Amino acid sequence: MTTGENESTAGLRQDAWWADAVFYQVYPRSFSDSSGDGVGDLGGVLDRLGYLELLGVDAIWLNPVMRSPMADHGYDVSDPRDIDPLFGNLATMDQLIAEAHDRGIRVTMDLVPNHTSNEHPWFREALAAGPGSAARERYIFRDGRGPGGSEPPNNWPSVFGGRAWTRVTEPDGTPGQWYLHIFAREQPDLNWDNPEVFADLEQTLRFWLDRGVDGFRIDVAHGMAKPDGLPDHDWDTNKLLSSGDTELLGSGDNDPRFNNPGVHAIHRGIRKIMNEYPGTMAVGEIWVRDNERFGEYIRPDELHLGFNFRLAETRFDADSVRAAIENSLDAVARVGGTPTWTLSNHDIDREVTRYGSGVRGLARARAMALVELALPGASFIYNGAELGLPNAELPDEVLQDPVWERSGHTERGRDGCRVPVPWEGDRPPFGFSTTPATWLPIPPEWAALTVETQLEDVSSTLSLYRAALELRSTRPEFSGAEIDWYGSPPGCFAFRRRGGLICALNATDEPIRLPPGTVLLTSAPLLGGLLPPDSAAWLV
Repeated sequence: MTTGENESTAGLRQDAWWADAVFYQVYPRSFSDSSGDGVGDLGGVLDRLGYLELLGVDAIWLNPVMRSPMADHGYDVSDPRDIDPLFGNLATMDQLIAEAHDRGIRVTMDLVPNHTSNEHPWFREALAAGPGSAARERYIFRDGRGPGGSEPPNNWPSVFGGRAWTRVTEPDGTPGQWYLHIFAREQPDLNWDNPEVFADLEQTLRFWLDRGVDGFRIDVAHGMAKPDGLPDHDWDTNKLLSSGDTELLGSGDNDPRFNNPGVHAIHRGIRKIMNEYPGTMAVGEIWVRDNERFGEYIRPDELHLGFNFRLAETRFDADSVRAAIENSLDAVARVGGTPTWTLSNHDIDREVTRYGSGVRGLARARAMALVELALPGASFIYNGAELGLPNAELPDEVLQDPVWERSGHTERGRDGCRVPVPWEGDRPPFGFSTTPATWLPIPPEWAALTVETQLEDVSSTLSLYRAALELRSTRPEFSGAEIDWYGSPPGCFAFRRRGGLICALNATDEPIRLPPGTVLLTSAPLLGGLLPPDSAAWLV
């Protein structure tokens, strides 16, 4: 066997499988609970592998399951080489990898290199060691400005609201230095100029790759590196988003906290390690708007894939969707890269809600699912999207996202898109857990959206996804890295894959005539041979 190949991976493809794969994003605490504590876990994922095989996905992406105090639901890691007891243990993870591989499903997991938990042994050591110590050099500690160092070292805000700096009390009890945390105060940023930091990441990469993990989704892949001197920024003149929006979780290409040139040496170091493990991959969370700068992250010696969120950000409008597709294809074509597509994830509103909620929102989400899955490249499906789940309306008292507290209760955060998946039955917790006290409450009206309800309904959203994934994996027409656009009526579009697949979208209020061809699949029944409003079709 080659380096990194073991009994678990020996039977799987070792080529660039990820280039046309369908990844299923598992938010573990919301997927399935095997322990009965109301929080999903790895045992729950194990129990549902049969469902994922039936759905027809190629790989799963696990959101963080490493040891963590859970200040940000796992994105504050205290030990990157262990499983948090909330989710199980290493033996369960090993079993999950092995059984998923037996079913032909790859396993990828979240990696959080920008920061650690404030309960990580390194950070505790840094607090105890004091200013000027080697332990503090692993993080970004600075003396404050103003009288007695009482003001932060610069004017950067935290992504989650408030300052990006917290002042510590020194071992002698006096007010001391400040440490940088681009996210929550429980998530101190690492100092990537310190060689110890990459050396530790290498240990983490090899730890999981040696266990058979097939790859990583790198959180905040455009972060890590910081500009020299940590300069102040004119936040009023230079808005966080290119659109001028200053949303709490937004960032733009002129944001000094992200997308600094030094990050590329880090990714080249990661890629060098990954290359020792054939058949593995890394996909980065890259919030970079400029296509040329985005493309830098997926050059042949850096990331295999980069998340491009244009499709998830665009409204349901044919011209806007087409522009997002063309932009995304252009971003990767510059470097010969592979495009990625997603409509939702654990950080943004679900597509059913974004497109208008109710019947119309669901119809549009179904149509966009066919658009996404028709495109060349890798696709990512967020758990529950295949059921047509909307965002849940949650009362203030159950909200847990740190955004809610850090914003002074002005931003509700992301909990609405993280509500547990409904599996079966007619009342909460719908088979997700044995306790009704789930970590976030499941709406009673989701009884109509359970897996059990949809499995045998040929018109359900789950059935649509199953049919689409089967066609995508078996039909030769889903080939070719480029698409050609048809002339289409206003409010519509149609494109053709070089292999022969045609995808048509009708975003108008009137039925339209389809392009010539044999219909393979539609997101809604045809009306006298016409494609109805808010729907899409595949033809050959």
